[in-house]
Amino acid sequence: SYLAIGKAQQLIKKSGNLAVPLHLRNAPTDLMKELNYGTDYQYTHNQKGNFSQQEFLPDELINTCIYETGNNPKEKQFHSFLKNHWNGKYGY
Repeated sequence: SYLAIGKAQQLIKKSGNLAVPLHLRNAPTDLMKELNYGTDYQYTHNQKGNFSQQEFLPDELINTCIYETGNNPKEKQFHSFLKNHWNGKYGY
């Protein structure tokens, strides 16, 4: 296994330039609002437990796991947190 940054870089090389999901796009103009930019965005800190199961990757990469927890006490604790919050998604 290699670091998440390496996995992300390899993923970009393989997938190319993909569109940012609409819910993550800024909507400073009326046209952008009409096109639903920013609609349905879930601000993580406004969610129960400060956690959102919202996707942040482009549609073509949904369910892709980039980060994998390591084998040390702190990351094992974080793995448990992710397992409790992702409910099986990304292999947690």
